[in-house]
Amino acid sequence: MTNNLFYLLLFSSLLHSLPSSASRVNPTVSSIKIYDVVRNFGAKGDGNTDATTSFLNAWKAACASLTPSQIYVPKGNYVLGSISFEGFSCKSPILFIIDGTLIARNIDSKEFWIGFHNVNGLRIKGGVLDAKGKNLWDCKLGGRKCPMGAKSLNFDDSKNIVIDGLTSRDSQLFHISINACLNVNMGGILVTAPATSPNTDGIHIERSNGVTIMHSQFMTGDDCISIGPFNQNLWIENVNCGPGHGISIGSLGKGQGDQGLLVQNVTVKTVNLTSTQNGLRIKTFASPIKGNVRDIHFLGATMTNVGNPIIIDQYYCPHGTCPPGQGSAIQISNVEYKNIQGISSTPQIVTFDCSPQKQCDGLQLQDIKLTYTGPGAPHCEVKNAHWKVGGLIQLPPKCLN
Repeated sequence: MTNNLFYLLLFSSLLHSLPSSASRVNPTVSSIKIYDVVRNFGAKGDGNTDATTSFLNAWKAACASLTPSQIYVPKGNYVLGSISFEGFSCKSPILFIIDGTLIARNIDSKEFWIGFHNVNGLRIKGGVLDAKGKNLWDCKLGGRKCPMGAKSLNFDDSKNIVIDGLTSRDSQLFHISINACLNVNMGGILVTAPATSPNTDGIHIERSNGVTIMHSQFMTGDDCISIGPFNQNLWIENVNCGPGHGISIGSLGKGQGDQGLLVQNVTVKTVNLTSTQNGLRIKTFASPIKGNVRDIHFLGATMTNVGNPIIIDQYYCPHGTCPPGQGSAIQISNVEYKNIQGISSTPQIVTFDCSPQKQCDGLQLQDIKLTYTGPGAPHCEVKNAHWKVGGLIQLPPKCLN
């Protein structure tokens, strides 16, 4: 049995055996040790008292347990500063049940608000994260000198993680960040932030292997899901996106840290995009950084009022600092678009703006039905790409044939 399956089965059995409310907990019927942040560690869910120390103490106690343990957060509003949960010394899996709302305070200058580092075997069940990002967004949008802001929930160098039924509200920066992790399973995620909130990606993934995102909804100001460098074996299914910038692989190739990058075996299946800036996007910087993006599968997408429904941009350079005319040195190959339908908000239905240095190879479109009813004729832009079409439906026909 793989480690991932072991932990999934373990956490499933824990959730079925544990009640959802502390008032129903009876520790005598189970060997699972329960650490209640209120009863055992004095946290106050009054929306004002800082509970950071109470949460850290609960984590330390759970880490020391020789058998699987539960940290329980009752209903209430708990104020937390930037907090890091270190997993190096943890001796058994931890189930983190959150029935309350966690509220951020004084995190503007921090890298993250809530972080997990070097954790093996963790399930987070429920909870609302409210990062109160509006003041920082207003600062950025006003053109003033502002802190970068904090990612709301950050995982580094961790494995066998399950996140179930979590809501992230008004993050300052990325809502959820997965970095250098193995076997992460997310479901029932709800991300909310205004369409104008800058850099508020729903979930950002990089340097990770085996990440799954299922049955989730993203309404935010940047990419609903962004896939950075050095990722492989990702599965995204039954996701609703909008408002936002769509689902993106990239941006890739920005600096030397991306040299030799590989993004491989990514599946995006059965997604709905509504009023997004882009649909299904791959973007690489116009730089000499080398790498590969390959074996990408977009299998079923419904789009409503979506700009750039299908787009590959190998001249990405948002700040205008790239050499003029220089395309990306990243090779994009074996990308499949199948059963993509809906309505575009712009006449440009398909954009394959590939680099002359590394022409896109093996692009496949099958059963595409994308329409546009505004002024002008729908069209495609294809440069430096090798592609083929198939299936029973191909709209717009002049473009795709």
